[in-house]
Amino acid sequence: MKQAYNNDLSHHILPNSATMVGVCIMVISIVKGQPSDIVNYVIDKALAIDSLLFTISALLSFLSIRLERSTIGLERWAEVLFILGLVSMTVIALIFSFEIV
Repeated sequence: MKQAYNNDLSHHILPNSATMVGVCIMVISIVKGQPSDIVNYVIDKALAIDSLLFTISALLSFLSIRLERSTIGLERWAEVLFILGLVSMTVIALIFSFEIV
């Protein structure tokens, strides 16, 4: 007997990814208010890419929830992109806080 796939993880990734897109946009707007320098330029561009990662993660998790066929692959990609987004956001926060660049 084949057991149906339960995509509970997608139900967590979707709202959290959407929230993280909002966080990225908020930080971009804060960075835009600061005087322009190389640190702000790097942070601005990195957060834009990070926002894209979270958006794609949200879309994949949404598709994983909505599609009726087995969507294990979509959920795994959503998870990988979400974790990648979190790690990159942490790196960006360190760069922003310690002005490493």
